Amino acid sequence: MLCAKDVASAIPQFDHTGNVRTTAGEFSKHQLCVEPRDLRKIDSNFINQLPAILVRDKVILVNLGHIRALIRADLVILFDTYGSTDSFHQSTFIYDLQEKLRNPGGAYGSLPFEFRAMESILISVVSSLQSEMDVLSGLVTNLLAHLEEHIDRDKLKELLQYSKRLARFEQKTLNTRDAVLEVLEEDEDLTEMCLTSKKNNRENITDCHEDIELLMETYLKQIEEIANVASSLTANMRTTEDIVNIMLDSQRNSLLLFELRLTMVTMGLTGGAFVASLFGMNLLSTLEEHPYAFFVVSGVAATAAGLSFALAMRRMRLLVKQS
Repeated sequence: MLCAKDVASAIPQFDHTGNVRTTAGEFSKHQLCVEPRDLRKIDSNFINQLPAILVRDKVILVNLGHIRALIRADLVILFDTYGSTDSFHQSTFIYDLQEKLRNPGGAYGSLPFEFRAMESILISVVSSLQSEMDVLSGLVTNLLAHLEEHIDRDKLKELLQYSKRLARFEQKTLNTRDAVLEVLEEDEDLTEMCLTSKKNNRENITDCHEDIELLMETYLKQIEEIANVASSLTANMRTTEDIVNIMLDSQRNSLLLFELRLTMVTMGLTGGAFVASLFGMNLLSTLEEHPYAFFVVSGVAATAAGLSFALAMRRMRLLVKQS
């Protein structure tokens, strides 16, 4: 854990030429040029922290996705990202960081050391988000296509799981966007990020300010695009959930109507059985000796049962139409 006095760790450090060395030991907070409260933002023991970019007098603290880093005018220190499973993007990031630090030229011309480090971090974070988005998009799209053809209980469980997973990813993307946007909205922070110019007492702070603003706006747009895709997928999933609910409601209503029909048939047969029960009593009547009494009574009972069923069905159809 990063303590208030010093930082114990075994971490890679990149100098201004891109050379890397791993240091095991302790860093004084004065060496890192940060206050203890700021160190908590890159503390590997706090794995559920919100993404943040903290700009201080001589350093930039970055906690974005799988990267926790401290950037100075001539040094980048990477801290352990405990709990991260994104080892592929971490390895790719380290390689890209070395290449950019060794090569001052880039997409925006000759960039200061800290800007090249920040660009590598943003590239890695965006790449990680995009990769995760591509995987989720493929899984969700295939699942929604399957549900359009057939509603399956197991697929509905998968829909719930993907819905939760996509919600977490969308929130993570939005938090990353907010961290970048928060810095862009503060001109003072953008100016403070010009560590090389401040160190060399240069007066081109305005140009430096514009460079970092352009750099971060570029990757902010990419993060927003990923967030929009995630939002669109979430909307598609909710639409599919609504359609599935409508289909299930329709099936439920069909079962209820079938149950009502059975109830009506039972009611009609019960009326006929009631007539039969009257003649089953051990009481004498003059109808026993009548030659056509059986046929007349049976016909009347069947007619009564049929009329009862027909009237009940007619009433049910009227109620269904009204609803």
